[in-house]
Amino acid sequence: MIYSIDVQITAPVQDTEIADRVATAVANLFPDADPAQQHGEVVAEAHSLDHFSELLHRQEILDTARGEFFGSRRGDTFSFDLKKQAAFEGVVNFAVGNPDELGDIHVRVRVEQPTVEEFVDHVAPPTEEGQPVTQDDFE
Repeated sequence: MIYSIDVQITAPVQDTEIADRVATAVANLFPDADPAQQHGEVVAEAHSLDHFSELLHRQEILDTARGEFFGSRRGDTFSFDLKKQAAFEGVVNFAVGNPDELGDIHVRVRVEQPTVEEFVDHVAPPTEEGQPVTQDDFE
């Protein structure tokens, strides 16, 4: 399956923060992105969520990720926010509720190929008793 996606990543940089650390936080979760600093924020673009998907599997938070992805879906896009401090440590921590005082990393994913549902199933497959359910399990 060929995946065609555009991932836009933005993170505010407060006066008390070091912009390079915010850029590192972004790069830790999205290593194929090239973070750049502009106008008080770090911005980056990527075309893969493979590493991010590996982290979701490793941390066993696939159901949480699916809830975030589908809960924010608008047409062919979905978005989610991540905690900067956790990202700096290479850990996925979805930001829910009130935004962090330093701001969160905002990620917007636009899926061109295949459908959003198929892409989410690829990045964060459905689970049964905490284990990913593969297509082979249905046959």
